[in-house]
Amino acid sequence: MISAGDFRNGVTFEEDGQVLQVVEFQHVKPGKGAAFVRTKTKNVITGAVVEKSYNPTAKFPTAFIERRDMEYSYSDGDLYYFMDNETFEMTPIAEADLPESFKFVKENMVCKILSYKGSVFGLEPPTFVNLKVTQTDPGFAGNTATNATKPATVETGAEIKVPLFINEGEMIQIDTRTGEYLGRA
Repeated sequence: MISAGDFRNGVTFEEDGQVLQVVEFQHVKPGKGAAFVRTKTKNVITGAVVEKSYNPTAKFPTAFIERRDMEYSYSDGDLYYFMDNETFEMTPIAEADLPESFKFVKENMVCKILSYKGSVFGLEPPTFVNLKVTQTDPGFAGNTATNATKPATVETGAEIKVPLFINEGEMIQIDTRTGEYLGRA
């Protein structure tokens, strides 16, 4: 059990059958009246963010989110299969449960699989990935004076913006959280 007075960023707890994670919190002690805790919580499974105030003495059961490293093996229709590197057990995840940033993941990459009480609800891809540019317009010398960009397709099929000097066949580093080009790999 955790009390609302002990809330910190990242704490997960259960309320009314929902698994919530504290995104922001603020202890408020007004001049008149009782103190309270103002929070911004995110529903871990649905992603909905809600602002709510709690009495600091209110108690909630702690929710443990399990994060396991699993290797992306293959896709079959709209199911994507991940292998646990310790037990070699395959876990299928529906395409609807995958985040937008999954478009930067290729086979054999290790991702974090998020589960609560045995049911998988999400995935965290690696923060930075190195991918090969498969299609882009040719670059021209001298066009690097400004921050001009051009579209490029990487080996996973995702399209990103890259500087003009990047050519097909080059390995580049991408931040999966923002989908931005970071540099040559």
